[in-house]
Amino acid sequence: MTALFSTAYLPPVSYVAKIMQHTDIQIETKETFPKQTYRNRTIIMTANGIMSLSVPVLRDNHSHTEEVRIDYKERWNVIHLRTLTAAYSASPFFLYYKDALESLLMKRYDRLVDLNQSLLTWLLKCMKTDCNIEFTSEWQSPGSIPDDYRNVFSPKKATPLPCQFPTYYQVFSDRFPFAPDLSIIDLLMNLGPEARDYLKKIC
Repeated sequence: MTALFSTAYLPPVSYVAKIMQHTDIQIETKETFPKQTYRNRTIIMTANGIMSLSVPVLRDNHSHTEEVRIDYKERWNVIHLRTLTAAYSASPFFLYYKDALESLLMKRYDRLVDLNQSLLTWLLKCMKTDCNIEFTSEWQSPGSIPDDYRNVFSPKKATPLPCQFPTYYQVFSDRFPFAPDLSIIDLLMNLGPEARDYLKKIC
């Protein structure tokens, strides 16, 4: 059965865990693009605590997700890369993944969905997960697909999925309590190849 997801920028742990339970994925592109979601935002842990990183976009009030362009007037990708480096350079697996992450972030993409797709493909490869991922060709109304996760994951609230997030080492655990369900980057940099087993157990 095909599962339906929103696009997401370096998505949360629970999002990737749920994707790994399916072999066929559709990424919604025909919706009207909503504000303040994981579609162009990720949440990480830094030396100053939890931080949100957003990809600036160009759109109007009626833009479909597939039409949303990335705004490069600001060097957002350089800022994101520097922030991620500062946050995770002391993590056990930063050196192993940093070159690939830098290459993907510094490549110039026109559309947000293409940036997110490239990052997701790389992340799933890191997890040794083979999924068939396609963009939607038409709008699917709510309830038309049983496995519809388009509005499940939100930076404004905890996921309603029955997920358990066992603690794992985080870089700044000496100053902050464990923060569950951060960006998949947090899990990958701290657990490396073990991230796959973690994801298979939590949801």
